[in-house]
Amino acid sequence: MSDDRSRAEYNSGKSLRILVVEDHSDTLEALSRLLNHFGHDISTADDARSALDMINAKEFDVVLCDIALPDGNGYDVIVEAKRKGAVKAVAISGFAERDDIERGRQAGFELTHHIVSTESDHTPYENGSSR
Repeated sequence: MSDDRSRAEYNSGKSLRILVVEDHSDTLEALSRLLNHFGHDISTADDARSALDMINAKEFDVVLCDIALPDGNGYDVIVEAKRKGAVKAVAISGFAERDDIERGRQAGFELTHHIVSTESDHTPYENGSSR
């Protein structure tokens, strides 16, 4: 399948303005490239300060945000994004305890996706559920 065909098949026709906030450079690059591939306008930030600067300078439809950032947290980033205007917020984080998920919802995240590893085998599982 060609890149053009896959883009056409999955693109709804609406290009979203998406801010991706992630301090792990490989994850930031992978998410940005994937979303860009499907026709979205992507901005990136690798810390809370940069994210807040972008939120204050530009409008976004979606903010995809890590929780643990080197100079702050994703909760505060989303509170500011929501204060500025209507934006969908998606959390991607390794913090998967019930309190973490609830705190994310209270901050304004509509969707949370938690991938964590067990210490014994480092096999990912979702949302803190035990195996």
